[in-house]
Amino acid sequence: MKRLFALALMTICIIGFAAHNQRGEAMEIQRIATPGGLEAWLVEEHRLPIIFVEMFWRAGASSEAEHLGGLVKMLSGLLDEGAGDLDSMAFQERLADLNIDLGFHASRDSFSLSMKTLTENVDAAFELLTLALTSPRFDKEAVERVRGQILAALKHESKEAEVLAARAWFATAFPEHAYGRPSRGTPESISAISSEDLRDWMQRALTRENIGISIVGDITADRVTRLLDASLAALPATPDIPIPAHTSPRGGGTRQVIPFPNPQSVIQFGHGGITRHDPLFIPAYVMNHILGGSVLVSRLGDEVREKRGLAYSVYSHLYALDHAGLFLGTLATENSRVGEALEQIRLQMARMRDEGVSEEELEAAKAYLTGSYPLRFDSGEKIAAQLSGIQRDELGIDYIEKRNALIQAVTLDDIRQAAQRILDPEQLLVVVVGEPQFSDSP
Repeated sequence: MKRLFALALMTICIIGFAAHNQRGEAMEIQRIATPGGLEAWLVEEHRLPIIFVEMFWRAGASSEAEHLGGLVKMLSGLLDEGAGDLDSMAFQERLADLNIDLGFHASRDSFSLSMKTLTENVDAAFELLTLALTSPRFDKEAVERVRGQILAALKHESKEAEVLAARAWFATAFPEHAYGRPSRGTPESISAISSEDLRDWMQRALTRENIGISIVGDITADRVTRLLDASLAALPATPDIPIPAHTSPRGGGTRQVIPFPNPQSVIQFGHGGITRHDPLFIPAYVMNHILGGSVLVSRLGDEVREKRGLAYSVYSHLYALDHAGLFLGTLATENSRVGEALEQIRLQMARMRDEGVSEEELEAAKAYLTGSYPLRFDSGEKIAAQLSGIQRDELGIDYIEKRNALIQAVTLDDIRQAAQRILDPEQLLVVVVGEPQFSDSP
């Protein structure tokens, strides 16, 4: 009953937090520098007894040894599987008894964690977090169970056209770079990972120097300072991991077909894009929203989905990795209409590059992108995640205040410059998984 009551209280707090934030009250972000040399961003909200924590490290799958692909993903599934004196079951029961949500996540360029706790349990939550980061057990039973789960997932994904298309695209685009390897690894690499490999990567990657911390909720700056220095003091000081070289995708202007028995073909298309700190990124972001950022109101959505019924969903996006900028898109269509769909994608890219957009399109995009932005902050959990993303991209603590003004400042000429800089329909790298019927050359 106590656990159910605490869970109900946490749910009420989350709803209440959202309600408070939707009133449009100002949000103050504090920059905290601890005596131990850590920095954290904090938003205090004392009306509701709940705390959200986000941490990330600038170290991800791109820092793995090639023969140990998937190690970071495997680690993310093991850090809540027992630590210190608590085996997997005891650790999970302790989290459940205190209604603490703790999860770890891996991506190509970073490793992160999310934690949610009631204020009364914050000390215990950070104690468990400390154990997970400094004294993981990696018991044989837990390691083999998580390994088996990943291997089963890889087997399942080998039959998913979307996964096959994405993997083939990145492998072709980055044949000699870490970005070309599947971040979940392969059956061979996952089978080769040992507990010692996991510990070694943690010691070299999860350090105090390359960490970012965001905290939102019912906690003071003084308490945050004490908790962070006590919890993270045992982490190594500096990272010792390989940093991938900056790169650009290869394979432009080519088409790859992977036979796959299915009435539809899945298409992954793209080429080089733009990095997050490029002065044209915001105009490029607005440009892509108009081109393919929304299924229902974009040009691709209108021409490919609405007018011709070629696909239920089609979209494009800017994918800004730490060491490469990409323009990517995907859709699924009938095998007999793959060529027509690709033709429309190229036509709309060329039209955007050559003609730009209308004033009406630009104003509608600005209205949507600025009007929807507050929805990213309608809960403490979302606020913490947004702060973490802003830290990770090094956009500055005042980015939330500046962001909509940056969108509003975009001009028609900015859009034209971004489109001419990025879009090159003849240089698309296209991967098709299915049984497509073509009447043209790549």
